[in-house]
Amino acid sequence: MIPPLVYSLLVILVLLWLCIMLPHLWPRAPGRMPQRPADPITPKRTHASEPKPFAGLTHKPHCALCEQETGEATSPPPVRPAPMPPTTHRPRTVDTSKHFCPHPDCDYRGWLGLNNLRAHGHPRGGPWRQFHCLGCHGYFPEHHGTIFHGKQAAVELLVRVLACLAEG
Repeated sequence: MIPPLVYSLLVILVLLWLCIMLPHLWPRAPGRMPQRPADPITPKRTHASEPKPFAGLTHKPHCALCEQETGEATSPPPVRPAPMPPTTHRPRTVDTSKHFCPHPDCDYRGWLGLNNLRAHGHPRGGPWRQFHCLGCHGYFPEHHGTIFHGKQAAVELLVRVLACLAEG
């Protein structure tokens, strides 16, 4: 006598064989071929090795009138403001001639040695002084525009790191 487990395994194998072989044995519709894409696949274009000319003005204009039409007008350099007169107070001991006001609206921005800066104390006991511009009445720290501006580490540590980087 054959155990019922063999019958169930035999039924499972027959069903599995039918699932695999049935799609291959099923008749296909006549004349139906797999379709190809309508456009053939083209390879990617290679770029030209020679540089393209500048899209703007590539040759010298024919006359002076054409030169003016290009729109490349040069702006005049900024006018240097008059130096601030010295005050009648005690002369300042801090040299501010190597600093300038960084505020964008100030007339003295970018100009050195015009007596427009006054040095105040060290805010919150820090290592840097605070400067006051008499032209725009703005304040800025002494280290504004340097690598030390905005750093939380000690100045000695930053200088030591830079020296180590320079030595390699």
